[in-house]
Amino acid sequence: MKKILIIKLAIVPALLMTLATCNTDQAGNRDVLQEPVNTPTVSDDADKEASWPAVSVAKIDRYENIAISGWLDEDTVVISKENENLGKMSLEELSDSYPKSLYLYHLKTKQYELLKEKKDTFLGDAVLSSDKKHLLYSEFSLGDPVFHVMDLDTLDSFGITGEPIGGALSARWDENETVIGPAYSGGAFTASTSGEIAAVPGLEGETLFSVQKMKDKIYYIPSSDGSLQVLDLNTKEKASLNPDQVSGIFPSPDGKQMLVLQYKESQQTLILCDADGGNQKNIAEGTELGGISWSPDQQMIAYSLKPEVNGTTVYSLYLYDLLTGKSTQIAGDLKNLTTVWSPSGSELAYTEWSEKQTNSSIVHLTYVPQK
Repeated sequence: MKKILIIKLAIVPALLMTLATCNTDQAGNRDVLQEPVNTPTVSDDADKEASWPAVSVAKIDRYENIAISGWLDEDTVVISKENENLGKMSLEELSDSYPKSLYLYHLKTKQYELLKEKKDTFLGDAVLSSDKKHLLYSEFSLGDPVFHVMDLDTLDSFGITGEPIGGALSARWDENETVIGPAYSGGAFTASTSGEIAAVPGLEGETLFSVQKMKDKIYYIPSSDGSLQVLDLNTKEKASLNPDQVSGIFPSPDGKQMLVLQYKESQQTLILCDADGGNQKNIAEGTELGGISWSPDQQMIAYSLKPEVNGTTVYSLYLYDLLTGKSTQIAGDLKNLTTVWSPSGSELAYTEWSEKQTNSSIVHLTYVPQK
């Protein structure tokens, strides 16, 4: 029971922060990111890379009362924000709040373009498919969120609910423009952009809280023990991977590596490893870790860290360079946050979450060759 409780406590902030955090990329003229070329790999000799660029902050732009969850292009972001045109929420428990709606926000013109609104509903968790033709988002007021998929050409959407899964506990895009996640009925589900929903064969009846697909394998974490498991879709075989006591999985853009968030008592560790769990390397350790995301070229890893200091409630935001093996702090004095990279990797947006307010910032980065 203790392990189950720890896992749930670790996941709750992530679910709350997800309201605007799933990597977004969107409609219009869509530039599809290609698989990275010459993907960096971690090496014991990484510090010998004399000419590898160091990262620094050119400037940080702050945006009040919005949650940036993704990028359509370098000048357009996907956001969630309060919609005062709909009036305040009807439910007494939420009567001080306005519904939240989904928009495109054009950074140069500072104009909002409405994507989706719904009375008495908070809309968030907006994540674009990699081809930027569909948007995965959530709706909720009280209780658990309901996940939806929207066609960005027509703005029509469908809910990931009903038979045979009951509903989606959480949802993420895989590399094939298909949504995957744990199901209320047990096991895992997939949902196509055309609305076809199916249970994942081989995982029926298992109680899961995290599911992720990488190439021909499905990685999942059972709610009972936080172990890292993998299902090979070709052989139908299952296996346990190291590390254990896992609360999150973050695949690399090329699907050859992953970040694993491990918890042990009051300590969390961010681990980089191969897709089979090998070649493990600790990236960061602290009382709390979050805001984890890969840059599009797989050169940098963003993460937030709350250090092991008694009574501290603040986080710092770091970038980890895969070739040098070094981390650089780029922002401090932050709250719970999530991150999402621009298509070029030149900007990193982060969103700070609190019970009463949500603010976002965009960090403009420069890469300076080391001498």
